Amino acid sequence: MSKKKPMYLHRSADGAEPRIKRSYDRRFRSTHTHRASLPDMMEAAHDAIQGANVPIQQVGIHNFKLPLKYRTKAGEILTLETGVTGTVSLEAELKGINMSRIMRTFYDHKGEVTTGEWMGRVLKNYLRNIDSKDARLKIAFSYPMLRESLRSGLEGYQFYDVAFEGVMTHQGRYRRFIHFDFVYSSACPCSAELSEHARDTRGVYSVPHSQRSKARVTVEEAEGRKIWIEDIHRHCLDALQTETQVMVKREDEQAFAELNGAYLKFVEDAARLLYREFDADRRIADFRIACSHLESLHSHDAVSVICKGVPGGFTADFMDFGSLLC
Repeated sequence: MSKKKPMYLHRSADGAEPRIKRSYDRRFRSTHTHRASLPDMMEAAHDAIQGANVPIQQVGIHNFKLPLKYRTKAGEILTLETGVTGTVSLEAELKGINMSRIMRTFYDHKGEVTTGEWMGRVLKNYLRNIDSKDARLKIAFSYPMLRESLRSGLEGYQFYDVAFEGVMTHQGRYRRFIHFDFVYSSACPCSAELSEHARDTRGVYSVPHSQRSKARVTVEEAEGRKIWIEDIHRHCLDALQTETQVMVKREDEQAFAELNGAYLKFVEDAARLLYREFDADRRIADFRIACSHLESLHSHDAVSVICKGVPGGFTADFMDFGSLLC
């Protein structure tokens, strides 16, 4: 009979004990001496760095979750589940960063209300804690707003995908952005004309095509100015008019059909209508707007991108239209 091979972590079939004992001592408590003795990869020799000897522009964490407080324009405080992406730059001679410090920095500020100024303080703190030169922070959340139906007087909550983003450069410049997704209906002007032609010339009833559509608005706040999420929503609504509805009765559905008939729009129209609204707001230094009409006629979508046109500002290089599905 062949001899059983020894096991490293488990008892073998012939009863031999494993070479490595596994246990967890629940009574053990970490002391200052113990913590000081722990190895730290940040203290490893330079040759521990693998790959090219180059700096990294962004390294950090993505989708770290915690509840954060937000103030509405009306002054109400909302606590919302928030996904955090936090990164810093890394010099060529450093192997890595202590990523838990980014998380701990957030917990130092978790009881405060989230604002652009709040994000600036967090960025400064984790730049100091991690000893980096550049830092970027993005917090994403679903923002509820109570919306009234068109005619019945019913109310329901619409939820908007929103993100605040802050960038701190090594020159000390702080820039802050708001990303806002607005979902609306777009009825095709061409299809509407053709439908009326069919009815007028041949007495044929037809239904013009329309589709659920999304605009993603990114604005950069002007220095020293404040724009609320509700203000961005109002600009989108004033520009496009046909926001999708939450609570509807038959009179609301009829009203929505009439609303779409009154505000026909191509994707090009949507971009220009939004441009007019946001360009007029002096609180906004720069903006970029991407629209996607999820065609019901075609098997593909109609898309557009427009930006304010500020020298050195946003460019119309948005190509992530797949993220505009709704």
